[in-house]
Amino acid sequence: MNKLKKYWWLIAIGMLFIGIVAFIAWAVFIPSPMTQAYNALQSDSQVSVAEQPWLVFQPVQNIPTTGLIFYPGGRVDPRAYAPSAHTLAANGYLVVIVPMPLNLAVLGANRASSVIQNFAHIQRWVIAGHSLGGSMAALFAYNHPDQIKGLVLWASYPASSNNLSASTIKVTSIYATLDGLATQDKIEASKQLLPPATTWVPIVGGNHAQFGWYGEQAGDNTATISRERQQELVIAATLDLLLRVDQMQEK
Repeated sequence: MNKLKKYWWLIAIGMLFIGIVAFIAWAVFIPSPMTQAYNALQSDSQVSVAEQPWLVFQPVQNIPTTGLIFYPGGRVDPRAYAPSAHTLAANGYLVVIVPMPLNLAVLGANRASSVIQNFAHIQRWVIAGHSLGGSMAALFAYNHPDQIKGLVLWASYPASSNNLSASTIKVTSIYATLDGLATQDKIEASKQLLPPATTWVPIVGGNHAQFGWYGEQAGDNTATISRERQQELVIAATLDLLLRVDQMQEK
């Protein structure tokens, strides 16, 4: 017992070290993206794709003046959102998916600033994110009201400390009725934190994992619509917000 008391600090350090290693392993070792995601990382006649330092999707036919910054969900490979980004870029918008430290947007909520600085030709920025990424996108919009014109939440909502109810930015909240994580009750509770003019888009039969291309997710419910159909609805609602931001600037 005396020896244990003598070396308690070594035991404590050892336990702390094990805990840190376990946390890093939990954050880093995540499911691989689905085949569709890898396919969407290829450039084609409509979209040019670059993978460093961010995943950048640029339309080939025009030079965009509106851009979308996207924050991935917690412990989700950023490449899992490539199909959505590719389609949005094909519709004329710059899309930048931002990888996060340890795959957790809470550790890199301010990373959009570097993206904005790097693409000086973009006149209007919209920020979006899935799940934890959406919450951190809302945080960035809250802290940078002069830089962000629109916010798109995919199965997400802001923290109570980031009340955007008085904000003038355009907001769309897209949620799925069978989401086992960002449940409808949580989405309903978030309404008081977003502007009254927020557009609410329910995806009937959709779930949490089908907002990306990374397979199933623990704690989620089984969707009753296909991933392809859910993606179509998510992309359409996101494009609608981007268009409204463009129109707002033209007035």
